[in-house]
Amino acid sequence: MNTISHFGSSVARDANRTLGGGWAAIELLRRTFIASGALDEAGHAGLVAVSRLTPGTNLLAYCVALGWRMHGWRGSLTALGAASVPGSVIVFALTAALVRVDQYSLVRFALAIGILAATVLVLSAAWSLLRPYLTASALASTSVIIALSAALLLAGLTPVRILLLSAAAGAMLGRPLRAPQEEP
Repeated sequence: MNTISHFGSSVARDANRTLGGGWAAIELLRRTFIASGALDEAGHAGLVAVSRLTPGTNLLAYCVALGWRMHGWRGSLTALGAASVPGSVIVFALTAALVRVDQYSLVRFALAIGILAATVLVLSAAWSLLRPYLTASALASTSVIIALSAALLLAGLTPVRILLLSAAAGAMLGRPLRAPQEEP
């Protein structure tokens, strides 16, 4: 990794080809630069520590620190651009396309179907989580918490406040609810 352009292309490739979040990209960067001999495990650990201490995106902080370590301020700027510009261009293009296609009724219908499907999935997951607690002994407590949550939602409170007040109501109603143990 002796040239800054080769360094930039390596960062761009590894930082922008994952969908697993920043940590997946950091692992690709670690493998690339350790394999080339430009970085060792201790250096990687130091870069991870620095990226965790700085506010913002860990991946960008890691790339900037890696660039600084390898090529000084030029490497930092190169790494920052290589890690952030491609994704920014894609988001810009998708946003511009969405603004234009949103005027078509077929697209609005497809988005409505997508929202409906997401809502069904969330409600299904909520039912799966809630079902073990709907026993005769827990039904009264659960009903009070659901009614209180609905009333707070209708009163215009934010979801975080509703969750906090519902948790407080659950704590005041008695012992914590435990899911029944399944037999193997």
